[in-house]
Amino acid sequence: MSTHATARVAAPTRREQILREAARLFAERGFHGVGVDEIGAAVGISGPGLYRHFPGKDAMLAELLVGISERLLEGGRLRVAEDEARGDGSPEALLDALIEGHIDFALDDRPLITLHDRELDRLRDTDRKRVRRLQREYVEVWVGVVRALYPSLPENRARVTVHAVFGLLNSTPHLARPDALPGRAATAALLHRLARGAFAAAEPS
Repeated sequence: MSTHATARVAAPTRREQILREAARLFAERGFHGVGVDEIGAAVGISGPGLYRHFPGKDAMLAELLVGISERLLEGGRLRVAEDEARGDGSPEALLDALIEGHIDFALDDRPLITLHDRELDRLRDTDRKRVRRLQREYVEVWVGVVRALYPSLPENRARVTVHAVFGLLNSTPHLARPDALPGRAATAALLHRLARGAFAAAEPS
């Protein structure tokens, strides 16, 4: 009998289920177009039952937008740390890893991109500033990696290019209906090539 335990993906908690359905509904119909009762119905509990998990819709929106900003930054920093720990990594492989991680977000969390575009200004000032700070730090992770791969690329030009690549990758909610996109693997590969092409094009000739 194998001594290795079978890896299992943990089932989402009720709190995670609520956030996922809230993100979907907010993205589809707008923050003010969705009631607490509808979010509750989507996860099989009464609307008032949601208040055991969140004080209200505003708290759900804040956790969604702050949470994804934290996860992106943590993921980027983790990839850099893993590359440094190996000691034999390359800037090119690290940039590929960053792109792949962001593509996973862009394909799997499209409602959060829509929410950010439409609803960020609804956050409390402190939460909105936190999101912006996390995003700036995430950009700087990329800038460091891009300049390691393209040393002749000035810092400000690298930063502009990173923002442009994010705009490219984050365009997924606007491309088409989810079922009209190419297969996930093909879409991911295309986005990856486009991102790498953008960075290569930014390098001074």
